[in-house]
Amino acid sequence: MDYAAIPVPPACYVDFCLIPVGTASASVAEEVAEVQRVLRASGLKYTMHAAGTTVEGSWDEVMAVVGKAHTVVHRRGVLRVQSSMRVGSRTDKAQTAEDKVRRVEDLLARGDQTPAKAP
Repeated sequence: MDYAAIPVPPACYVDFCLIPVGTASASVAEEVAEVQRVLRASGLKYTMHAAGTTVEGSWDEVMAVVGKAHTVVHRRGVLRVQSSMRVGSRTDKAQTAEDKVRRVEDLLARGDQTPAKAP
């Protein structure tokens, strides 16, 4: 196998939670705001939620913006930054995070109920 010839998926979404470690305060709102500024400047589609942010785009751009988020938090004097990430990619069709949510909301709106199976 030629490892160097394996391509990355063309597009992905990443749901990530960046955690500054060892700050003087329990609040990390300032660091989160700085990360959101980086995401805004990237031009990528993103959605902040209470426990992180979902970012969509090309694999390389998404991974780069997560790395840049780490860098700006380090520049604030945080010596250690941890991120947990879930990464999704699809090759059969283009699908945004919004599409995924809309699909479930549509099912709920129709009132479809599938009985739960007994354990």
